[in-house]
Amino acid sequence: MVVMDAQNPLLGETTCGTLLQKLQEIWDEVGESDEERDKMLLQIEQECLDVYKRKVEQAAKSRAELLVTLSDAKLELSTLVSALGDKSFLGVDTVKASGTIKEQLAAIAPALEQLWKQKEERVKEFSDVQSQIQKICGEITGSANEQAGAPAVDESDLSLKKLNEYQVKLQELQKEKSDRLHKVLEFVGTVHDLCAVLGMDFFSTITEVHPSLDDKTCVQSKSISNDTLLRLAETVSALHEDKKQRIHKLQELATKLTDLWNLMDTPEEERRLFDHVTCNISASVDEVAVPGALALDLIEQAEVEVERLDQLKSSRMKELAFKRQVELEEIFAHAHIEIDPEAAREKIMALIDTGNVEPAELLADMDNQITKAKEEALSRKEILDRVEKWMSACEEESWLDDYNRDDNRYNASRGAHLNLKRAEKARILVNKIPGMVDTLVAKTRAWEEDRGISFKYNGIPLLAMLDEYAMLRQEREEEKRRLRVNFLVIISSNYF
Repeated sequence: MVVMDAQNPLLGETTCGTLLQKLQEIWDEVGESDEERDKMLLQIEQECLDVYKRKVEQAAKSRAELLVTLSDAKLELSTLVSALGDKSFLGVDTVKASGTIKEQLAAIAPALEQLWKQKEERVKEFSDVQSQIQKICGEITGSANEQAGAPAVDESDLSLKKLNEYQVKLQELQKEKSDRLHKVLEFVGTVHDLCAVLGMDFFSTITEVHPSLDDKTCVQSKSISNDTLLRLAETVSALHEDKKQRIHKLQELATKLTDLWNLMDTPEEERRLFDHVTCNISASVDEVAVPGALALDLIEQAEVEVERLDQLKSSRMKELAFKRQVELEEIFAHAHIEIDPEAAREKIMALIDTGNVEPAELLADMDNQITKAKEEALSRKEILDRVEKWMSACEEESWLDDYNRDDNRYNASRGAHLNLKRAEKARILVNKIPGMVDTLVAKTRAWEEDRGISFKYNGIPLLAMLDEYAMLRQEREEEKRRLRVNFLVIISSNYF
């Protein structure tokens, strides 16, 4: 081993041997004992061994780190080749399988860089295709505006085969989008034609389905979602049904007008005023295509004319019949029995107009209905009185809930003492509600068993109303208990 003596340049290059000789000379001059000399030589030898050992350990650690780096690089290379699906990648063949570790690392680096670049380009292709797929799928499902960000690309499979699968799927979706757009435009055209015949506002009708369907929006921006197609189909169906009903209604009115004209010898000049009504008296649904032919105002005009002519014929009989009908409706209303007054009036009108019943028979029948209605109302009176008390108690219960939630209820404000008294009375009344309900249920069931029908209050089964109230009341009580427990937990936590 050769070393330089930094303190004495005249010595020049030295070796371990020359240094040991110099040390011996110093010891001879000092007079060190052989035992001390052996001890110091052993110490020097041990220090040299320690230096060599540290250098070996550092070299081994560096080699291990390089091996890990090489292993990671090879694994990454294999992963990239697998993900890209390109087993014949030229860069892999050029990577050295032998040589020093640094040589192998230097050989693998260009291949990795090339694969990373290829992966980045492939990811971009996947992202572009998947974004288009996501966009069209969103348009189909109607959730295009809800999607956030680009779709996540599965980087474990970036093969051309997988990319081709996505591209095929995209082409299928693009074709489906085109078909849907064609269907939407077809529906929109049908709605336009039907609205014209029915005298309806096309713009408000079509934008009610979806705002993008009006004529001002470009074709590609129109909604093609499942919901839009469904609502368009429903709109077309509803308009077709409306058209059928209006044609039927108009033809009925035309027939009545013709019969009344013939009966009353109406002059031809007056009849011509309603040629636009009678001209479709025997037309089919598809034959009626003139804009405005089935407009509501046209039908209303015909109805008014039929009504005017009918009044000339039997105005007095209608007056008496409707007077009894009003009385009947009042009885039913007071007894909370739901009826269809319009249907009843239409029935009376139909009986009078057709002439199939004598006026006296019609009035006698209505008097009989009034008598039965009064008997029915009388049988319901006890239950109805209890229902009224129960509902009144429910109103007080609702007021009491609002009052209890008011944090300022104990403030010395104007009227506070009156509210306090009302709250005391309300609490007493609310405590009686369960008993009221139980009694009402028992009475109602007895009434239903006696008559074999459901007791309905304004068209709703009373027992169902009571069951619903009991359920809601139970839910409110559970909620109050839960809030009370939470409040106690919070108080306890703050206390401790």
